[in-house]
Amino acid sequence: MSQPTPLITTEQLAAMLGDPNLRLYDCTTYNEPVPPGSDVPYRAVPGDKTFAAGHIPGADFLDLQGEFSDTSSQYFFMMPDVAQLEIAFGRHGLGASKTIVVYSIGTMMWATRFWWMLRSLGADARVLDGGFDKWKEEGRPVETGAPKGYPPTIFKAAPRPGFFVDKTTVKARIGDPATVMVNALGPQFHRGLEPSRYGRSGRVPGSVNVSAATLVNADKTLTSLADAEAKFAAQGVTRDKNVILYCGGGISATIDLFLLTQLGYDKLTLYDASMGEWARDPSLPIETD
Repeated sequence: MSQPTPLITTEQLAAMLGDPNLRLYDCTTYNEPVPPGSDVPYRAVPGDKTFAAGHIPGADFLDLQGEFSDTSSQYFFMMPDVAQLEIAFGRHGLGASKTIVVYSIGTMMWATRFWWMLRSLGADARVLDGGFDKWKEEGRPVETGAPKGYPPTIFKAAPRPGFFVDKTTVKARIGDPATVMVNALGPQFHRGLEPSRYGRSGRVPGSVNVSAATLVNADKTLTSLADAEAKFAAQGVTRDKNVILYCGGGISATIDLFLLTQLGYDKLTLYDASMGEWARDPSLPIETD
């Protein structure tokens, strides 16, 4: 049986509200600035306050860094072990047999991060196009207050291999003609023209740039598949290549991954620690213009 498209519109979601099989989650996190010279690039703050101020009726809230990341890691948002995720998703009533919809505020990247994580665990989620911003803009119903939550369930993952790689694999693939590495950060950071909050300026040597920001419209919806296809093709990202995506912390690159998956690319993986790790490790090569 073919899976439904991973993208869901506000109209489609509105028609599903109240469905007992729906599991709807706000995944918003905010990266707040830290003082210059800080050991971390930003402060990860869960979006529970904006959730309480307004959310789609019936939604629950997922705290990415607090519950769904490896908090023993020095890097934010790192994929934790499967057992931790099974417990956390089960606590929030998520099950692979449910209709799972994720959304976020301000940018879709927090929702696409959860989509990628769930996909790696064998569960297919859908992402709300335009997120809560579009929902509110259209004057759709909004609920306030703390999450009521869903009845807990037992979430049993069916992990799919190859969704995440580490720095060793990335380093080994530099110069490999069968691989293309894609940096989803802005061009000024890719080229090393501006200081990086992650450490050394620049990129993984040989990587190309398809900034996640160029794949999103002004209303925070995703660009068309035709436009995305053209942007990736212009950088030599083709279906025969092994594609490694990275960004600053493994979040915005999931927008690229989301669109590439919809385009039928299937040799995709994410360098989870991304420039948060690479830029700080002087043993790893870096390239600038």
